[in-house]
Amino acid sequence: MQPLLGPHDPPAFSVHNAGGRAPLLLLCDHASKAVPQALGTLGISEEELSRHIGWDIGGLDAAIELSKVLDAPLVASGYSRLVIDCNRWPGGEGSTPEVSDGTPVPANRGLTDEQVQARAEACFWPYHREVDRQLDLMTAGGRKVGMLVMHSFTPQMNGSERPWHVGVLWNDDARLPEPLLAELRRDAALIVGDNEPYSARASYEYTLTAHARSRALPHCSLEVRQDLIRTPDDARAWGRRLAPAIDAALALALG
Repeated sequence: MQPLLGPHDPPAFSVHNAGGRAPLLLLCDHASKAVPQALGTLGISEEELSRHIGWDIGGLDAAIELSKVLDAPLVASGYSRLVIDCNRWPGGEGSTPEVSDGTPVPANRGLTDEQVQARAEACFWPYHREVDRQLDLMTAGGRKVGMLVMHSFTPQMNGSERPWHVGVLWNDDARLPEPLLAELRRDAALIVGDNEPYSARASYEYTLTAHARSRALPHCSLEVRQDLIRTPDDARAWGRRLAPAIDAALALALG
């Protein structure tokens, strides 16, 4: 199979604060809107790629600030979710969408299994292998750790307003999400969603299932509304605002 990435393409993932001492691995599945040069523009404009369909606006800046404040390592994806979504099963629902929130993505139309596999080998598996490598290092010797995935969500979807400022997404392990929900709700100014605006119980959810559930680690995803973190300064401010709740919830989750 011909490699998709060339020498001038960015790496498939980045690691921040690799020496962080907190018992928490932070992830950002949709950190970038980069596209491999071999795929051109995917057939869409830069304006469309910069929308929420291309990446999680503000997510990486907020995650980097959390990484600094909590002293936790962070692994971030390197390519747009329209190239291949790092939180979807490769080749499955939503992995390489032909249409995203009403926007056609011509380069994703009629992809062969080989083309999907090439994207996965270039942009999906290297990120997830690094997640496993970090977790192997962090859990060595039986150390207890948790995992939190940082996401952001658009304020409007399918014509509906989304009132939540933040949302905690989880499946059937309540150790981290329940105390995190309780801690976030101490802030009376916040509207906090419980598996809103998305649910980690959806069948397409990959990251939490593949890494945290399989290792029985306390885990959840945290969503922040994109209009609140649209600029780097705002995203960093929200990272600092959310850090104490995450820290307190993690202490309870790990016992």
